[in-house]
Amino acid sequence: MDIRQKMIELAKECKEASYTLQKVGEKEKNSALEFMKEELEKNTERILEENAKDVEKAKEKGLSTALIDRLKLNEKRIKSMIKGIEDVIKLPDPVGEIVKMWRRPNGLLIGKMRVPIGVIGIIYEARPNVTSDAAVLCLKSGNCVILRGGSEAFNSNFAIVDCLKKGLEKAGLPPSCIQFVPFTEREAVSVMLRLNEYIDLIIPRGGEGLIRKVTEEATIPVIKHYKGVCHVYVDEFADLDMALKIALNAKIQRPGVCNAMETLLVHEKVAENFLPRLKEEMEKAGVELRGCERTKKILPEIKPATEEDWYTEYLDLILSIKVVKDLEEAIHHINFYGSHHSDAIVTRDYRNGWRFLNEVDSAAVYVNASTRFTDGGEFGMGAEIGISTDKLHARGPMALEELTTTKFIILGDGQIRE
Repeated sequence: MDIRQKMIELAKECKEASYTLQKVGEKEKNSALEFMKEELEKNTERILEENAKDVEKAKEKGLSTALIDRLKLNEKRIKSMIKGIEDVIKLPDPVGEIVKMWRRPNGLLIGKMRVPIGVIGIIYEARPNVTSDAAVLCLKSGNCVILRGGSEAFNSNFAIVDCLKKGLEKAGLPPSCIQFVPFTEREAVSVMLRLNEYIDLIIPRGGEGLIRKVTEEATIPVIKHYKGVCHVYVDEFADLDMALKIALNAKIQRPGVCNAMETLLVHEKVAENFLPRLKEEMEKAGVELRGCERTKKILPEIKPATEEDWYTEYLDLILSIKVVKDLEEAIHHINFYGSHHSDAIVTRDYRNGWRFLNEVDSAAVYVNASTRFTDGGEFGMGAEIGISTDKLHARGPMALEELTTTKFIILGDGQIRE
């Protein structure tokens, strides 16, 4: 069977399963999640063995250290996947929630009710934990899912999906609620992006090349999970000890993820005091610094930053630094060069903090905290299917509510329109 025909059959099965899943209540969905969790726990060793194959191939291909870090699983990361399922089980089922209701003068009672989107196609790279998080969130929100992971994680993803499908079977739900694309060829993605009849939404997670391909080729609605060019701005009224702690965490705690800081902005009034301290600590952690002309006057040993650096998501131990004259310039820089993902200000000035919150056009905006918190789990959402940098219909970490849409429900008593 050719790839196109197989993809159509796979998507068709998923669509049919979605009609079954829409009728399933919270208790049954939670039971399925419990079985899925048990299967992951029982098969931890097998998943790690399959992941080791992927990591070895990635090293042979010369993939970057940051990408290999995203790819690699260990017992701690699998336990985190399992905890994600436990957290989702505890969350209320959004399906069927009446968001709003009002009565018209003619007596009609009109409301909006949360309903599943239907079938969601997720195209992603490198991170096998996305396989579990996406499937679990889709199931709890009443959606079926088609998972197309990157070729570099094929063995890991296959093993994880196999466990999740066994959990569904034990719960008496169709295994086709979760579909895994068994092809690494790019043709499979191209076909998937045009299956409007069966797929309701596409969510891409990965590098710029993947996002561009999906948005250009898809005839299905897309919610982009674009790159994270995240900023921390150290204001003139910052607590510099706090600023140093936040900057270090935002850059080095896990540099290969989308909510890590890529550019540091520093007010000119504190730059001479703050930047030498920052340089010392960043260099201890192996971070390469690149700076604007004003930064290089204070730190002459570092590399010059180019125009391209301000747009770049390094996903590595590299940091660009710019000295700015005021809050206005900092906000302008973030809105112009950033990816509208996550940005932070460190300040003790109440008005500057609120101005930053109001004027920075990003999905997550922080005062006195690290950008690394932009995550569904950290936000109390159980897990996340990704972080949307779009504005419609979801923005920021996407979890259960963001995986639903609404429909109008109208209750009458024989009304007709005159």
